[in-house]
Amino acid sequence: MDTKELLKKVRKIEIKTRRLSDHIFGGEYHSTFKGRGMTFSEVRQYQFGDDVRNIDWNVTARYNEPYIKVFEEERELTMMLMVDISGSELFGTEQQFKNEVITEIAATLAFSATQNNDKIGLILFTDDIEIFIPPKKGRSHVLRIIRELIEFKPKSKQTNIVEAFKFLSNVMKKKAIVFVLSDFIADDYKQTLKIAAGKHDVTGIRIYDKSEESIPNLGMVQMQDEESGELMLVNTASKKIRTNYSKFYNEKVDYYKDSFAKSGAGSIDCRVDESYVKKLLGYFKRRN
Repeated sequence: MDTKELLKKVRKIEIKTRRLSDHIFGGEYHSTFKGRGMTFSEVRQYQFGDDVRNIDWNVTARYNEPYIKVFEEERELTMMLMVDISGSELFGTEQQFKNEVITEIAATLAFSATQNNDKIGLILFTDDIEIFIPPKKGRSHVLRIIRELIEFKPKSKQTNIVEAFKFLSNVMKKKAIVFVLSDFIADDYKQTLKIAAGKHDVTGIRIYDKSEESIPNLGMVQMQDEESGELMLVNTASKKIRTNYSKFYNEKVDYYKDSFAKSGAGSIDCRVDESYVKKLLGYFKRRN
């Protein structure tokens, strides 16, 4: 992809996702993810309806009229976006691939955090950490994140969510808001997720295509595993093969839901042909 085409794509995503974060998610994000507490801001004259418990008696005595202390939320937060860029994300039978939806969701979340003056960082992972962008503030930083999401070419096509969570625990010493965007076709990450969720505010966003849920009866079909690259002939007319595939897929989904629920983390399911706007908004409102 040349520079001109890349900038055009980045701009297109910025226009769409920034509008969403400005008009829809900004307030919801702010009220969902609280700051570290309330800090003193200023003293002003008492007004009708103010909480009398906030009266500053020293200032009131000095000026012989009531003054109150004003507090504001200390918001300084950090959002970490953990994005699965393994081979299985390059799949889609609708208008968009899974990785394109993931990019839009990540950009929307990043602009929502920017609106609240929070820092945003990025971890792109496969079965290894492909790139780590430390948390920073500002629009130009978010645009860099979007550029990496669009054009970064991973060295591997495999997935290892455990390594991603271990890396997160090593680089993020303070509590962060963490969104993990993946199809979660993976195993044995429950324990590392539990450790990460004990320290951070973690939400998993599972992106999937409806064609992944079951194999239709199409006779003998050549298929390729996007992560291993292996080509195989599959007899989709076989009921046993279709049943075994559905069982395998449903086990992965159940493991994802159970792992996030038992670790105290949040989770969102989003099919590529569904509105991620409604999914995110519904999640934020449920958490308020």
